[in-house]
Amino acid sequence: MRKVPSAVIAAGGLVGGYGVARWSGKRQLGGVVLAAAGATAAREWRQRAGGTAAGVLTAAYVAAFAGSHPLARKVGAWPSVFGVAGAVALASWAVADRRG
Repeated sequence: MRKVPSAVIAAGGLVGGYGVARWSGKRQLGGVVLAAAGATAAREWRQRAGGTAAGVLTAAYVAAFAGSHPLARKVGAWPSVFGVAGAVALASWAVADRRG
């Protein structure tokens, strides 16, 4: 059975976390989704690309989450979330998923 690419997990965590928070009205619940996907992606990054790469990609994931907030004031919430999710997915693919 093929594994889900870590790029999909990371992007799904950012988009899913925001979606859950928005539609449920509970930011904490969105945070749980964001954190669970981030932890899963970090585990996959470590297995596929090593600890240093996992650390860098995890930092990018957290920075994307934080950066989506000020970006949303300029371009809107959903475009911001999709933009940062795409950036993290591309980085994840380039560093961890492309190899195998």
